[in-house]
Amino acid sequence: MGVIGTLITVIIVGLIAGFIARAIVPGRQSMGIGATILLGIVGSFVGGFLGFLIFGKDAGDGFLQPSGIIGSIIGAIIALLIYGAVTGRRRA
Repeated sequence: MGVIGTLITVIIVGLIAGFIARAIVPGRQSMGIGATILLGIVGSFVGGFLGFLIFGKDAGDGFLQPSGIIGSIIGAIIALLIYGAVTGRRRA
């Protein structure tokens, strides 16, 4: 697929995972589209790490799989909850 194709895929999956995570987590998140993409990318790393710890699988079978996208969404939800807890404590 090449480097450019991989980057485009990461950005698109990051946007989708970040958007779904923001829709699932209650409350208002004041994030732009760039922060939503970054949230999804961070979620992909968190989901991939958790998947490796739980199942012992890595990216050897390919990056773009349904389980990887679901893991990205779960990771983005975890990252968003942590972000909300950290920023909520600073404001209080």
